[in-house]
Amino acid sequence: MTTLDARLRDVRTRRKALVPYFIGGLTADWTTYVSAAILAGADVIEVGVPFSDPMMDGPVIQAGALRALANDVTLESICHDVSVASFEVPVVVMTYYNVLHHFGLARSAELLAASGVAGVIVPDLAIEELTPWREVATAADVATVLMVAPSSPIDRVRRIGALTQGFVYAAARMAVTGRAADVGDAERVVTSIRTVCDTPTYVGIGITTPDQASDAAAFGDGVIVGSALVQQILDGASAQDIEGSISTFREALDRTAPEA
Repeated sequence: MTTLDARLRDVRTRRKALVPYFIGGLTADWTTYVSAAILAGADVIEVGVPFSDPMMDGPVIQAGALRALANDVTLESICHDVSVASFEVPVVVMTYYNVLHHFGLARSAELLAASGVAGVIVPDLAIEELTPWREVATAADVATVLMVAPSSPIDRVRRIGALTQGFVYAAARMAVTGRAADVGDAERVVTSIRTVCDTPTYVGIGITTPDQASDAAAFGDGVIVGSALVQQILDGASAQDIEGSISTFREALDRTAPEA
């Protein structure tokens, strides 16, 4: 069991987890937004490593990633910023396999661990090709978080449940990230995960409003909120503005009691 597994199982006993997503290096002071989110009640922080050719990022996060890349942001610079900030809650990095492979798998895992990163989401890394990365990451105590899609058959969900660490990312819809009108297929996806493992399960992709977060938390262990926050920052929101937004999500989740 990784450190992230233990931390998130503890969170589950107390409340629904709130996981805001930020793009590393989107602004020069991007870590101040993260600190504001933690102050407002975030339980985990997801940090996106900007990449030029993403598979699951919608237009908002793509726009943010391109802005960050124009600022010469790299995996190393993001890890440096995370290390200096020394956040009080776990940080999970979302990146694409090309970044890890180019930098070197063992070297990437060591860098992430030394920076205080607790886990990694690699959406384009199939479980059939997972072993080389997962072995070096686990050795460094960096959890590998896997995703379950609405299209995943139960046999594949079972394999994912046996391999994921920290939490399971339950994709609410077959779509790239972005705003949505509802929680999509989230309940069905979470139900399939519950039949095969007891790992905390967080709903993401399309969680846009506090009400949607509350709806998703009624059957999941937590939610991931991304595009809505990135759009605010792209529009010029301050750290205080983000703190206010996160507070409204925290209040909505706190109305949903954790499962016994």
